[in-house]
Amino acid sequence: MNPLKALADLGQAAWLDFVARGFIAEGKLKRLVVDDGLTGVTSNPAIFEKAIGHGADYESAMKAALAKGDRSPGDLYEVLAIDDIRAAADVLRPVYDAQSGRDGYVSLEVSPYLALQTDATIAEAERLWKAVDRPNLMVKVPGTSAGLPAIRRLIGQGININVTLLFAQSVYRDVAEAYIAGLEDFAKSGGDVSRVASVASFFVSRIDAVVDKQIDERLKAKPDGELAALKGKVAIANAKLAYRDSTHLFAGKRWEALLAKGARPQRLLWASTGTKNPAYRDVLYVEELIGKDTVNTMPPATMDAFRDHGKARATIQEGLDEAEHVLDRLAKSGISLDKITTDLVEDGVRLFADAADQLLGAVARKRAELLGPRLNGMSAALPPELDGAVKTALEDWRSDGKIRRLWARDASLWTGHDEAKWLDWLDIVDAERHGVAELRDFAAGVLKDGFTHVLLLGMGGSSLGPEVFAETFGRQPGAPELLVLDSTDPAQIRTFEARIDPKKTLFIVASKSGSTLEPNILKQYFFALATDAVGAAKAGPHFVAITDPGSKMQQVAEADRFRKIFFGKPSIGGRYSVLSRFGLVPAAAMGLDIGRFLDATATMVRSCGADVPPAENPGVQLGAIMGGAALAGRDKVTIVASPGLHDLGAWLEQLIAESTGKQGKGIIPVDLEPLGPPAVYGKDRLFVYLRLDTGPDAAQDSGLAALQDAGQPVVRIAVRTIAELGQEFFRWEIATAVAGALIGINPFDQPDVEASKIKTRELTDRYEKEGKLPPETPFFEGDGIALFSDPRNVAALDAVSKTPSLAGYLAAHLSRVGPGDYVALLAYIERNKLHQDALRRIRTMLRDGKRVATCVGFGPRFLHSTGQAYKGGPNSGVFLQITCEDATDLPVPGQSYTFGIVEAAQARGDFEVLAERGRRALRIHLGTHVAAGLTQLETTIRQILA
Repeated sequence: MNPLKALADLGQAAWLDFVARGFIAEGKLKRLVVDDGLTGVTSNPAIFEKAIGHGADYESAMKAALAKGDRSPGDLYEVLAIDDIRAAADVLRPVYDAQSGRDGYVSLEVSPYLALQTDATIAEAERLWKAVDRPNLMVKVPGTSAGLPAIRRLIGQGININVTLLFAQSVYRDVAEAYIAGLEDFAKSGGDVSRVASVASFFVSRIDAVVDKQIDERLKAKPDGELAALKGKVAIANAKLAYRDSTHLFAGKRWEALLAKGARPQRLLWASTGTKNPAYRDVLYVEELIGKDTVNTMPPATMDAFRDHGKARATIQEGLDEAEHVLDRLAKSGISLDKITTDLVEDGVRLFADAADQLLGAVARKRAELLGPRLNGMSAALPPELDGAVKTALEDWRSDGKIRRLWARDASLWTGHDEAKWLDWLDIVDAERHGVAELRDFAAGVLKDGFTHVLLLGMGGSSLGPEVFAETFGRQPGAPELLVLDSTDPAQIRTFEARIDPKKTLFIVASKSGSTLEPNILKQYFFALATDAVGAAKAGPHFVAITDPGSKMQQVAEADRFRKIFFGKPSIGGRYSVLSRFGLVPAAAMGLDIGRFLDATATMVRSCGADVPPAENPGVQLGAIMGGAALAGRDKVTIVASPGLHDLGAWLEQLIAESTGKQGKGIIPVDLEPLGPPAVYGKDRLFVYLRLDTGPDAAQDSGLAALQDAGQPVVRIAVRTIAELGQEFFRWEIATAVAGALIGINPFDQPDVEASKIKTRELTDRYEKEGKLPPETPFFEGDGIALFSDPRNVAALDAVSKTPSLAGYLAAHLSRVGPGDYVALLAYIERNKLHQDALRRIRTMLRDGKRVATCVGFGPRFLHSTGQAYKGGPNSGVFLQITCEDATDLPVPGQSYTFGIVEAAQARGDFEVLAERGRRALRIHLGTHVAAGLTQLETTIRQILA
């Protein structure tokens, strides 16, 4: 007789510890049922990883699933797994029906990540039970301390449970108690206990693997024949004594009361029955544990072996005295079985989580392959030492479940301060997808009313994201042009004013707090302009506000009867707000299809989700590279972007600098610095190339290739089309949060931004009272340029300068630039092409002459961006602040100060804080002829560096 079939005559069910799509589809599972009397199937993440991750059986199913809409790797796995579990359950349904529900079960495990979470385990088990929708399903729940109350609750709802990861007899007794109590709960609620089934999966061979190793270690020190005889016997002895417990647990009045209602005992299921020690008989853990009301779930190889040469006879109650002796002798030897079983549970939780990581990683890779051009790609070429550090960081994030902790808002991932309350950007894409109709209606109204321009007035996170939309997508056919003004420079304001017709312009005032100086005074200016153009009664409908609920801006908008007020989420910081209303409202106003944009973005959100292991998670990968590079001294992230993506770097500057630059640590973003040959770069750079596949630049391609060949770390991000721009917003937000965790800072605060605001406010308040700013005196004037600095910096310059001249002082200042430093040009002048070109030439000379990174920021906009890192980050910056006299000033309606006064106060406040923080800073005042002054500065620096 077939030994497998003989097991049933002895009261033991033979189950298979394996499941795979082809195995079921080809009829192999059914043949085992028919030929071998198989009555059940168990599965786990390791089994599914082997099935899904190796081979092509699931590719067509994945394609079909993704054709209906993108899914996260976790959701995609679940779709595949549930299909397999249903199919296996259907094969076993005749067994289930013939045995009236005693057998014929298929097990599906709750996520191993939830092993220590009671409520989450219950919720997932309930969801899986409903999703599979088969009466012969058993949901696998670990027998951990958190799992025990879940088991009782789930049994109490009539859900079949396979309790897994049992090693200790004491824990098994607790599990049996949970099962009995659950049945009692179910009966009290009117449930039919006769339809509830459960098994307690008692792991066997893993115990011997650990015990035998400890015995061998003791035998090396001292031979002991009696101890040596225990090898290969402890696991079986432990299991037999657990079975003896079961005969007592399912007896007595309490159980008989349930038995009278049709209850079935919870069967012990022997798991981990494949022999790990080749010295042992390959069917050892089957032959020695055969008995009534038990199950043995065998891997295919063990099942084949038992079919071939197994011996079926009732053994479970044989040698109980010997079993007690084995465990007693083990204890006397000093080997603690309790400790071993406790450790095995912990190890089992970890191993199952590891298997889940491997499984989800395999699904994530397949998903990425199948998505193809729908998902922006990324690759990295890193020096060996950095590559090793990144791999170490990724493994740390995987083994400690840190991506799940990030999505769970675990503040201890960073500093344990207030990080948890700033993480709603994680879910904003899904939230905004539900609000697309409102944005479409708004955009339709903008078109209907014939606006030709949309002028956004904002700063930092409220302006940089919209600017990327405007610069990247350009004017849309038939829609108004989006312009973004984030400056108090009078010339800049006049330039924008000249580009619009107030009668045909919609003004968007964007300010989260509603108290930010710049958008408020810009609103005052343009509201007065609109009032003059269309009248006081009609000015309000030309304005829209984006602000947080309850802000001062809301009060202003309501008082002035704005066309509409859009509310942001207070739990999303400004620099993380681009995918919220702060970015989407102006994008909708300029005619972008917000629904399509968010759908494309959601693909990256899913790719960076909690269910995607770090090594396959695009955001975590980039964050590990950025953070690892910064910790290794490569703290200058040099952004190289295709021409079609040129403005994305401005948004990245704020995200990276303001998020990471604090407490003397941080990453300095370097944007729009022209590419140079490898020789001009030091070892403090990380290059990130944002390459637009539809519009690459050949010079950038060759330049990055040369840098890579020279050993510089190069990350390449392939942006398929500009339609996938939102994917980069989200990738970089995750990456910045991850990098912040590696560096050890809170990436969601900006403690040093407020400092310059306070200085500015003090100066403008003083102007309001006295009608003038405090006097200041240059320490040098010549060549049409005046130099200013604080006493400490002046003393340092005097000590080095050979002559009191512009060239002498500039040479002294630049002599303070050393390896690993960066030079930042902070220009409080109009941001136009002429000035940008001049500053680009100057920064290139400085980069090539000093072999250091260079940054350019236009004030005051950089104060809400890179200004945080310049003041609070590493003291490696050498600053040249550039100011001018305004040729023509502009009044601020309702205030005594002008825009020129505000800009001057901002520059002075900025410099004061730089000086207070011990920064190497020099202010260069150009006078009214800015272009001529920049030419003089360029000429002088060229002479110095010659």
